[in-house]
Amino acid sequence: MILRIFSLLFLLISVLFWPFWVSIILGLIGIIYFSKYWESIILFLLSDLLYGIREERFFNIYFISFIVSLLTLIIIEFLKKKLRIQN
Repeated sequence: MILRIFSLLFLLISVLFWPFWVSIILGLIGIIYFSKYWESIILFLLSDLLYGIREERFFNIYFISFIVSLLTLIIIEFLKKKLRIQN
């Protein structure tokens, strides 16, 4: 529980002050390591609200990193369930 809180604070600092690619890597690590790491989704929504601009390539949507991180969380959680080794 403490590790999850520290990772949340670390990811928050990376979203606010560090380059975006660092936040992506930390968010992906959190999604892989923790079960249902919804905190990364919320922080990427915060990132889109603070720094997001409309992308013409993506149908003028503002929330690209939020949508991508949500899809990543869903896919990785699905793969975690499928790849569990049954004893």
